[in-house]
Amino acid sequence: MDHASKVRTCFWFEKGGVDAAEEYVSLLPNSKIDAVRDSGRPDDPMIVEFTLAGAPMMILTAGPHYELTPAASISVLTENQEETDRLWAALTEKGGEARRCGWLVDRFGVSWQIVPKRLPDLLAHTDATIVQRVSEAMMQMGKIDIAALEAAAKVPTHG
Repeated sequence: MDHASKVRTCFWFEKGGVDAAEEYVSLLPNSKIDAVRDSGRPDDPMIVEFTLAGAPMMILTAGPHYELTPAASISVLTENQEETDRLWAALTEKGGEARRCGWLVDRFGVSWQIVPKRLPDLLAHTDATIVQRVSEAMMQMGKIDIAALEAAAKVPTHG
């Protein structure tokens, strides 16, 4: 067994960990299922180790003792609006739920932040009024709209 990473993120699932991991690795490049350990439960394996966009992850399917919350989420920095739209659609379909400011909860109950790289760039601007306008625009959004953020960042013209 390869233990390339000393640290990995683990999510506790009541059931369906393999289904979730398979869906997740289909969404991002440099992703794969690394190992599935059934621990005597072949119908719903207990441990799924996977790599998500190069980051090691694990799902522990161990019953209803704990619930997933937004206190732990998967944050994805997207390259552009196309990638943002694709991930947002894939994660909210089949029972996922859109939230505010780029957050969503997928059909398995995992919280995600789908954040275009342009958002943190704009929020790091040296002009505090631009940062404020971008922040205010973001607070009105579910899925992040890069064009709307850039429009908010523009200095208003006075005619």
